[in-house]
Amino acid sequence: MIKNKLLGFGIISLLLIGCKAPLNIANIHTEKNIYITSDLSEDKEMAAIIQPYKHELEGKMNTIISHTNTELNKTGDNSNLGNLLADYTFEGADEWAKKNNVPPIDAAVINIGGIRTIIPKGDILTKQIYEVMPFENEIVIVKMTGKDVEGLFDYYMKTQKNNPVSHILIETDDNSISKKLINGRSVDANKTYYIATSDYLALGGDNMLFFSKGQMIQTGIKMRDLFLDKFKQNPEVSSPDDVRLIFKNKKVQE
Repeated sequence: MIKNKLLGFGIISLLLIGCKAPLNIANIHTEKNIYITSDLSEDKEMAAIIQPYKHELEGKMNTIISHTNTELNKTGDNSNLGNLLADYTFEGADEWAKKNNVPPIDAAVINIGGIRTIIPKGDILTKQIYEVMPFENEIVIVKMTGKDVEGLFDYYMKTQKNNPVSHILIETDDNSISKKLINGRSVDANKTYYIATSDYLALGGDNMLFFSKGQMIQTGIKMRDLFLDKFKQNPEVSSPDDVRLIFKNKKVQE
């Protein structure tokens, strides 16, 4: 409403000015259109200002922070990169919990879609972690009852999706769950569980609606920052090779 009034006043003002001073077309000068192309000359002054920051950023991005003797990828139900980042999520959340009077973390769940690329065999650079995790997701801890945790296992049974987990074993056979363990133990309906995940999933992303039944505890830890720290702490990465998701007679994913 206010914008419309201001626009109206503006038009009225222009009309009034036009009445007082007739338009002299002869005094109107048209300007040449400028097209943005690669042929435009570089602004040397601006380039000189940016250059030091550009060099500093490139130096940081190309810093070697770790090394891997095998390609880290997201292929399969138990991908080595997926399991590795799920473990890092578990460890980071558990370290935070110990410092903030929160009970130990029981497990971790992340989504395979949040892992955007692989890490090739060889030196691992800072920029590669940004490529793997370009999002600003944070780690949260979801406090859940054993009864509500059943929703997590039902989700994997129905979707048979390779979303990485840590300290969890899920085995399905057709439309039933044949094995479900947290920390190597059967789920206790009377126990309270603390599951580390991303804020995206905790809020129902990737249809993980089961998290909505729990209580979300924010850690303030960016997932990418945690992963950077973990790779720096491990100069030689040993990727997990254990089996966590077993989908027998798996349905063909469309």
